[in-house]
Amino acid sequence: MNNVKVFGLMALLTALVAAVGGAVGGRGGLVIALVLAGAMNLFAYWNSARMVLRMYGAHEVSRESAPWLYEMVDRLRQRAGLPMPVVAVAPHAQPNAFATGRNPEHAVVCVTEGLLQLVAPDELEGVIAHELAHIKNRDMLLQTFTATLAGAVSSLGQNAIWSSLFGGDEEDGGGGIVFALLAPVAAGLVQMAISRQREFKADAVGAEICGRPLALAGALRKLDDYAHRIPMEVSPAVAPLAQVNPLSSFGGGVARMFSTHPPTEDRVRRLEQLARAA
Repeated sequence: MNNVKVFGLMALLTALVAAVGGAVGGRGGLVIALVLAGAMNLFAYWNSARMVLRMYGAHEVSRESAPWLYEMVDRLRQRAGLPMPVVAVAPHAQPNAFATGRNPEHAVVCVTEGLLQLVAPDELEGVIAHELAHIKNRDMLLQTFTATLAGAVSSLGQNAIWSSLFGGDEEDGGGGIVFALLAPVAAGLVQMAISRQREFKADAVGAEICGRPLALAGALRKLDDYAHRIPMEVSPAVAPLAQVNPLSSFGGGVARMFSTHPPTEDRVRRLEQLARAA
Protein backbone atom coordinates (compact mmCIF):
# COMPACT_ATOMS: atom_id res chain seq x y z
CA MET A 1 0.00 0.00 0.00
CA ASN A 2 2.91 2.32 0.76
CA ASN A 3 4.30 1.97 -2.77
CA VAL A 4 0.87 2.63 -4.28
CA LYS A 5 0.58 5.88 -2.32
CA VAL A 6 4.07 6.95 -3.41
CA PHE A 7 3.24 6.18 -7.05
CA GLY A 8 0.09 8.28 -6.79
CA LEU A 9 1.97 11.18 -5.18
CA MET A 10 4.67 10.99 -7.87
CA ALA A 11 2.01 11.11 -10.56
CA LEU A 12 0.44 14.14 -8.87
CA LEU A 13 3.79 15.91 -8.66
CA THR A 14 4.53 15.17 -12.32
CA ALA A 15 1.11 16.49 -13.33
CA LEU A 16 1.75 19.64 -11.32
CA VAL A 17 5.05 20.20 -13.15
CA ALA A 18 3.31 19.76 -16.50
CA ALA A 19 0.48 22.12 -15.54
CA VAL A 20 2.80 24.88 -14.34
CA GLY A 21 5.15 24.44 -17.28
CA GLY A 22 2.30 24.63 -19.76
CA ALA A 23 0.81 27.69 -18.07
CA VAL A 24 4.08 29.59 -17.90
CA GLY A 25 6.17 28.77 -20.93
CA GLY A 26 4.63 25.89 -22.77
CA ARG A 27 6.74 22.85 -23.54
CA GLY A 28 9.92 24.92 -23.85
CA GLY A 29 9.56 26.42 -20.39
CA LEU A 30 8.86 23.01 -18.90
CA VAL A 31 11.97 21.45 -20.46
CA ILE A 32 14.24 24.31 -19.37
CA ALA A 33 13.00 24.16 -15.77
CA LEU A 34 13.42 20.38 -15.62
CA VAL A 35 16.95 20.56 -17.04
CA LEU A 36 18.06 23.23 -14.57
CA ALA A 37 16.48 21.53 -11.55
CA GLY A 38 17.79 18.14 -12.66
CA ALA A 39 21.35 19.42 -13.04
CA MET A 40 21.39 20.89 -9.54
CA ASN A 41 19.90 17.81 -7.92
CA LEU A 42 22.09 15.42 -9.90
CA PHE A 43 25.16 17.20 -8.54
CA ALA A 44 23.78 16.90 -5.01
CA TYR A 45 22.90 13.23 -5.57
CA TRP A 46 26.35 12.35 -6.90
CA ASN A 47 28.16 14.13 -4.07
CA SER A 48 25.60 13.53 -1.34
CA ALA A 49 27.65 11.32 0.99
CA ARG A 50 30.60 13.68 1.31
CA MET A 51 28.41 16.77 1.57
CA VAL A 52 26.08 15.32 4.22
CA LEU A 53 28.88 13.94 6.38
CA ARG A 54 30.55 17.34 6.34
CA MET A 55 27.33 19.12 7.30
CA TYR A 56 26.82 16.75 10.24
CA GLY A 57 30.50 16.99 11.23
CA ALA A 58 30.73 13.19 11.03
CA HIS A 59 33.84 11.04 10.65
CA GLU A 60 34.27 7.53 9.29
CA VAL A 61 35.10 4.64 11.61
CA SER A 62 36.67 1.29 10.84
CA ARG A 63 36.50 -2.22 12.22
CA GLU A 64 39.63 -1.41 14.22
CA SER A 65 38.44 1.89 15.70
CA ALA A 66 34.83 0.87 16.48
CA PRO A 67 34.72 -2.94 16.26
CA TRP A 68 31.34 -3.62 17.87
CA LEU A 69 29.52 -0.93 15.85
CA TYR A 70 31.20 -1.95 12.61
CA GLU A 71 30.41 -5.62 13.20
CA MET A 72 26.78 -4.80 14.02
CA VAL A 73 26.36 -2.92 10.73
CA ASP A 74 28.17 -5.74 8.89
CA ARG A 75 25.88 -8.39 10.37
CA LEU A 76 22.70 -6.46 9.56
CA ARG A 77 23.75 -5.51 6.04
CA GLN A 78 24.35 -9.21 5.31
CA ARG A 79 20.80 -9.95 6.43
CA ALA A 80 19.60 -7.19 4.10
CA GLY A 81 21.68 -8.50 1.19
CA LEU A 82 23.61 -5.24 0.83
CA PRO A 83 27.26 -4.34 0.25
CA MET A 84 29.12 -3.09 3.31
CA PRO A 85 28.44 0.65 3.67
CA VAL A 86 30.80 3.23 5.09
CA VAL A 87 30.18 3.53 8.83
CA ALA A 88 30.40 6.99 10.40
CA VAL A 89 29.79 8.67 13.74
CA ALA A 90 28.58 12.26 14.18
CA PRO A 91 29.60 14.20 17.34
CA HIS A 92 26.09 15.08 18.51
CA ALA A 93 24.60 14.36 21.93
CA GLN A 94 21.13 13.87 20.46
CA PRO A 95 20.50 10.21 19.57
CA ASN A 96 19.81 9.97 15.85
CA ALA A 97 21.00 8.33 12.64
CA PHE A 98 20.86 8.72 8.88
CA ALA A 99 21.88 7.03 5.65
CA THR A 100 23.15 8.67 2.52
CA GLY A 101 25.00 7.85 -0.69
CA ARG A 102 24.00 7.63 -4.33
CA ASN A 103 23.49 3.83 -4.40
CA PRO A 104 24.05 0.71 -2.25
CA GLU A 105 27.63 0.44 -3.50
CA HIS A 106 28.42 3.99 -2.31
CA ALA A 107 26.29 4.17 0.82
CA VAL A 108 26.96 5.56 4.29
CA VAL A 109 25.28 4.70 7.59
CA CYS A 110 25.93 7.33 10.25
CA VAL A 111 24.94 7.32 13.93
CA THR A 112 25.42 10.02 16.53
CA GLU A 113 27.46 9.64 19.67
CA GLY A 114 24.27 10.18 21.65
CA LEU A 115 22.65 7.19 19.96
CA LEU A 116 25.52 4.92 20.99
CA GLN A 117 25.19 6.06 24.58
CA LEU A 118 21.43 6.29 25.12
CA VAL A 119 19.77 3.27 23.50
CA ALA A 120 20.00 -0.44 24.23
CA PRO A 121 21.88 -2.74 21.81
CA ASP A 122 18.69 -4.28 20.36
CA GLU A 123 17.26 -0.78 19.81
CA LEU A 124 20.48 0.30 18.13
CA GLU A 125 20.12 -2.66 15.78
CA GLY A 126 16.61 -1.48 14.93
CA VAL A 127 17.83 2.03 14.16
CA ILE A 128 20.64 0.77 11.94
CA ALA A 129 18.29 -1.67 10.20
CA HIS A 130 15.97 1.26 9.38
CA GLU A 131 18.84 3.13 7.74
CA LEU A 132 19.89 0.02 5.80
CA ALA A 133 16.27 -0.21 4.62
CA HIS A 134 16.58 3.28 3.10
CA ILE A 135 19.63 2.04 1.20
CA LYS A 136 17.90 -1.17 0.13
CA ASN A 137 14.85 0.80 -1.04
CA ARG A 138 17.09 3.23 -2.98
CA ASP A 139 15.36 6.17 -1.34
CA MET A 140 18.18 8.58 -2.25
CA LEU A 141 17.32 8.11 -5.94
CA LEU A 142 13.64 8.76 -5.23
CA GLN A 143 14.50 11.85 -3.18
CA THR A 144 16.59 13.20 -6.04
CA PHE A 145 13.78 12.64 -8.55
CA THR A 146 11.14 14.32 -6.39
CA ALA A 147 13.52 17.18 -5.60
CA THR A 148 14.04 17.68 -9.34
CA LEU A 149 10.31 17.91 -9.98
CA ALA A 150 9.69 20.18 -6.99
CA GLY A 151 12.62 22.37 -8.06
CA ALA A 152 11.18 22.64 -11.54
CA VAL A 153 7.83 23.81 -10.15
CA SER A 154 9.58 26.39 -7.99
CA SER A 155 11.62 27.68 -10.93
CA LEU A 156 8.58 27.88 -13.17
CA GLY A 157 6.62 29.60 -10.41
CA GLN A 158 9.26 32.32 -10.10
CA ASN A 159 9.17 32.86 -13.85
CA ALA A 160 5.38 33.12 -13.71
CA ILE A 161 5.54 35.78 -11.00
CA TRP A 162 7.96 37.92 -13.01
CA SER A 163 5.88 37.43 -16.13
CA SER A 164 2.68 38.49 -14.34
CA LEU A 165 4.33 41.53 -12.77
CA PHE A 166 6.18 42.72 -15.85
CA GLY A 167 4.26 42.20 -19.04
CA GLY A 168 1.55 39.81 -18.00
CA ASP A 169 -2.02 39.90 -19.19
CA GLU A 170 -3.78 42.83 -17.53
CA GLU A 171 -7.06 40.90 -17.62
CA ASP A 172 -5.49 38.11 -15.59
CA GLY A 173 -6.54 39.84 -12.39
CA GLY A 174 -3.60 38.49 -10.44
CA GLY A 175 -4.57 34.88 -11.09
CA GLY A 176 -1.14 34.09 -12.54
CA ILE A 177 0.62 35.34 -9.42
CA VAL A 178 -1.67 33.36 -7.13
CA PHE A 179 -1.10 30.22 -9.18
CA ALA A 180 2.66 30.80 -9.21
CA LEU A 181 2.72 31.21 -5.43
CA LEU A 182 0.54 28.22 -4.65
CA ALA A 183 2.12 25.74 -7.08
CA PRO A 184 5.53 25.53 -5.31
CA VAL A 185 3.77 25.16 -1.96
CA ALA A 186 1.69 22.31 -3.35
CA ALA A 187 4.80 20.68 -4.84
CA GLY A 188 6.58 20.95 -1.50
CA LEU A 189 3.66 19.33 0.32
CA VAL A 190 3.62 16.43 -2.15
CA GLN A 191 7.39 16.04 -1.80
CA MET A 192 7.07 15.91 2.00
CA ALA A 193 4.22 13.41 1.76
CA ILE A 194 6.42 11.13 -0.35
CA SER A 195 9.20 11.44 2.22
CA ARG A 196 6.81 10.44 5.01
CA GLN A 197 5.68 7.38 3.08
CA ARG A 198 9.30 6.32 2.58
CA GLU A 199 9.85 6.55 6.34
CA PHE A 200 6.94 4.17 6.94
CA LYS A 201 8.39 1.81 4.32
CA ALA A 202 11.86 1.96 5.88
CA ASP A 203 10.36 1.15 9.28
CA ALA A 204 8.67 -1.95 7.88
CA VAL A 205 11.73 -3.17 5.96
CA GLY A 206 14.02 -2.29 8.88
CA ALA A 207 11.85 -4.35 11.24
CA GLU A 208 12.18 -7.26 8.82
CA ILE A 209 15.96 -6.89 8.66
CA CYS A 210 16.52 -6.80 12.42
CA GLY A 211 13.67 -9.21 13.16
CA ARG A 212 12.37 -7.16 16.12
CA PRO A 213 9.75 -4.53 15.27
CA LEU A 214 9.27 -3.65 18.94
CA ALA A 215 12.96 -2.87 19.36
CA LEU A 216 12.74 -0.31 16.55
CA ALA A 217 9.51 1.03 18.05
CA GLY A 218 11.20 1.49 21.43
CA ALA A 219 14.14 3.23 19.78
CA LEU A 220 11.83 5.63 17.94
CA ARG A 221 10.14 6.59 21.20
CA LYS A 222 13.50 7.37 22.78
CA LEU A 223 14.80 9.27 19.75
CA ASP A 224 11.67 11.40 19.58
CA ASP A 225 11.80 12.13 23.31
CA TYR A 226 15.48 13.09 23.31
CA ALA A 227 15.08 15.19 20.15
CA HIS A 228 12.78 17.47 22.15
CA ARG A 229 15.22 17.67 25.06
CA ILE A 230 18.64 17.69 23.40
CA PRO A 231 19.04 20.21 20.57
CA MET A 232 21.07 19.39 17.47
CA GLU A 233 22.68 22.19 15.47
CA VAL A 234 22.43 20.96 11.91
CA SER A 235 21.34 22.55 8.66
CA PRO A 236 17.62 22.19 7.89
CA ALA A 237 18.72 21.06 4.42
CA VAL A 238 19.98 17.72 5.78
CA ALA A 239 17.61 17.37 8.74
CA PRO A 240 15.10 15.29 6.71
CA LEU A 241 17.73 12.53 6.38
CA ALA A 242 17.72 11.86 10.13
CA GLN A 243 15.62 9.03 11.51
CA VAL A 244 13.54 11.45 13.56
CA ASN A 245 13.32 15.19 13.01
CA PRO A 246 16.46 16.50 14.78
CA LEU A 247 15.18 20.07 14.86
CA SER A 248 11.93 19.18 16.66
CA SER A 249 10.32 22.25 15.19
CA PHE A 250 7.04 20.70 14.12
CA GLY A 251 4.06 20.37 16.39
CA GLY A 252 0.56 19.21 15.66
CA GLY A 253 -2.21 20.37 13.39
CA VAL A 254 -1.33 22.15 10.17
CA ALA A 255 2.39 22.13 11.03
CA ARG A 256 2.51 18.38 10.49
CA MET A 257 1.69 18.90 6.82
CA PHE A 258 5.09 20.53 6.39
CA SER A 259 7.06 17.83 8.22
CA THR A 260 9.21 15.36 6.28
CA HIS A 261 8.78 12.82 9.11
CA PRO A 262 5.55 11.03 10.03
CA PRO A 263 4.36 11.44 13.64
CA THR A 264 6.36 9.06 15.79
CA GLU A 265 3.22 7.67 17.41
CA ASP A 266 1.96 6.60 13.96
CA ARG A 267 5.25 4.87 13.19
CA VAL A 268 5.24 3.09 16.55
CA ARG A 269 1.64 1.96 16.08
CA ARG A 270 2.45 0.41 12.70
CA LEU A 271 5.47 -1.40 14.13
CA GLU A 272 3.36 -2.76 16.97
CA GLN A 273 0.88 -4.05 14.41
CA LEU A 274 3.73 -5.79 12.56
CA ALA A 275 4.85 -7.40 15.84
CA ARG A 276 1.34 -8.70 16.57
CA ALA A 277 1.03 -10.10 13.05
CA ALA A 278 4.35 -11.94 13.25
